[in-house]
Amino acid sequence: MRPILMIPRAVNQRRDQSPTRAEVPVAQLDKAFSTPDRPLLKFNPFANWTSKQVWDYIRMFDIPYNSLHEKGFISIGCEPCTRPVGPNQHEREGRWWWEEATAKECGLHKATVIASDGQPA
Repeated sequence: MRPILMIPRAVNQRRDQSPTRAEVPVAQLDKAFSTPDRPLLKFNPFANWTSKQVWDYIRMFDIPYNSLHEKGFISIGCEPCTRPVGPNQHEREGRWWWEEATAKECGLHKATVIASDGQPA
């Protein structure tokens, strides 16, 4: 029997971010980047946190953050898919604004979230 090393990676998916992330687990096999010989375990340490909890933690411990947040970029991704959000808009409205809310997902996470029809995205 050959041992297989599970390589972990941490990401920042939270359940409150979008309908596609509502059931994201704290730990999962990363279907997008695993191979049969090299499974990749993906951790979502903030899965159960709200945006308010994250920002309270950042402020409490004086954790550095991206200065784009100060300019209205609440959810930050690649340049062509990210724009600032306005007052009272959901943080994910600044990402993939041309897509339905139930279809908005980064390619890094698409294979590990559940679509609105209950199937893997």
